[in-house]
Amino acid sequence: MTTGCWAEPSAMPAVRDFLIAWQVGNYEAAAGRTVGTDRKQVEDALGRVRQQLDAASLRLSLGTEVEGSGVDQIVKKGDEADARFTVKIDLGENGQPWEYPGLMHLRRVGGKWKVVWSPSIVNTKLKPGQRLAVVTEVPKRASITDTQGRSMLRETGVYNVGVFPGQLADPQKTLDLLAKQTKIDGGRRLDSERLLGRVRSAPPQTFLPLLTLQVPTHNALIQRLTHVPGLRFQGARAPIAPAYAPELIGNLGPATADRLQQVGAPYQPGDTIGVSGIQLLQQRRLAGTPTVRVVAQDESGKNTEELRSWPGLDPQEVQTTLDPSYQRRADSALQGLQQPASLVAVRPSTGEVLAVANHGTGGRNLAFEGHYPPGLTFGIVSAEALFSQAGMKQSDKTACPGSVTVGGKTFTNKGRADGSFANAFAASCKTTLAQLSSKLDGQSLVREAGQLGIGKNWGLVVPAFTGSVPAPANDGDKAAAMVGEGGVQVSPLAMALVAAAAQNGTWKPPYVLKDINKTVQAPPPQNLQPESISNLKKVLSRTASRGNARGARVSGDVVGVAALATYAEGKTVSWFVGSSGDRAFAIAVEGPVNTPQIAAKFLGG
Repeated sequence: MTTGCWAEPSAMPAVRDFLIAWQVGNYEAAAGRTVGTDRKQVEDALGRVRQQLDAASLRLSLGTEVEGSGVDQIVKKGDEADARFTVKIDLGENGQPWEYPGLMHLRRVGGKWKVVWSPSIVNTKLKPGQRLAVVTEVPKRASITDTQGRSMLRETGVYNVGVFPGQLADPQKTLDLLAKQTKIDGGRRLDSERLLGRVRSAPPQTFLPLLTLQVPTHNALIQRLTHVPGLRFQGARAPIAPAYAPELIGNLGPATADRLQQVGAPYQPGDTIGVSGIQLLQQRRLAGTPTVRVVAQDESGKNTEELRSWPGLDPQEVQTTLDPSYQRRADSALQGLQQPASLVAVRPSTGEVLAVANHGTGGRNLAFEGHYPPGLTFGIVSAEALFSQAGMKQSDKTACPGSVTVGGKTFTNKGRADGSFANAFAASCKTTLAQLSSKLDGQSLVREAGQLGIGKNWGLVVPAFTGSVPAPANDGDKAAAMVGEGGVQVSPLAMALVAAAAQNGTWKPPYVLKDINKTVQAPPPQNLQPESISNLKKVLSRTASRGNARGARVSGDVVGVAALATYAEGKTVSWFVGSSGDRAFAIAVEGPVNTPQIAAKFLGG
């Protein structure tokens, strides 16, 4: 006769196998460990958890955070047992991890432990007939304002295009067609797979906006989308269109995959986000972040219980330095031109940008980002270098021959009789500056340009081209640089700051947003030599009163210089760079035009 003893079967393997199967997505195996309901129903319930939460991952582990306090992981009582476990869910694009304790009941059937199925295994608060859903509450976007605190955005008609998730006969088909029809900004499309996850996790009976389209800008797309089954359209008016300076303010648009890489979580496919300009650069500040709630609700959506929430951040207004009166003048001054043109105005005493106007630039902010040869407007920099580093004065006698060759490069202009440097400058004597290049070494000119901000990092929070002055390799290159040729490039903003320094005696870094910390440390103001500035002011005053800029002199304090620069493939850019009182400005027009006339229009209002 053989005797022996057997250990009582443990519930642990049943719990462990159920959790592992659920975690790896083997819902059939997990359902096979249960009793109490149809296994197919269990498979469906477990499989929907990830969909209903649009979860990036789901991890399950035996025990809870209280296990170290003497609470057993599994408590048995005869043929019944309770097991504690932990659920860790990465909500992915909903932006938050969610961890909570779980509880399951087990029963010994035929000597084997089985999990007694109940929706409360998914979450202890989930009741029969309920599902999980993610509710995202997006706050009202804050405004971008001018220097007087008034909104720079105007109301425009929009259509919010979206779905009622529970009413979609074929969500995949609807979203695939939506993505196919939606080509935005050169072919960018919405990501239908990511949209599908968002739709599945949303409350079934609540309208879910997926796209906001402006009227009439997107009328053709709106018309195409009316043929997509399941899409719904809600008309509204929203303050989202730039009232002025659109290239700087920027626009809003759908969160396509590549745009989401720029702005990051917690924004999702289909959200309306900033896609250009300040709207993009200050997306998080302007939009805030949404409040995310995980809820349990019945299919009607009427009975809802919050399981967990993550509060968002309130949006904050972004105030610019733009002055509406100067902006109106700038826009008006460029109106009617047949060529792309830009105008930027700054306040010399502070560096504030007062106006940014772009006309016919195809949405590009060329006032800040244009790359143009400055031609003889760069003579402001060259003259300052001659005054401060070569000891010249504006009254010094100079020659203005019709042609001069320096270092193998020939420069020509209309010849004039010898006279003062101020008179030669006012008469656009390129040959004068080319000859005077012998008084400076190449590094001195580059250094002086840097003193006036050209080629330096301004610490500006919006994109801008600060300019470039290549180090001259020889005398010919140096002479070319003196007259704003030979690879010298600037933006209108860079030249407006040069004019501001000539007026104020100090170069100051520009800024266009108030009360926002700069992401890059701005350079300190650069004080220029008072005697040099005195000479420079007299030169620019002479140019405005008797020289190439005289058409702009609507009042006695207007100073400046006009120039026509030629560059690659016969292209030209017409310049005016000058100041009047505590306002300095630069105008650049792609083609031959009378820029002093444009300047007069801007200054005279």
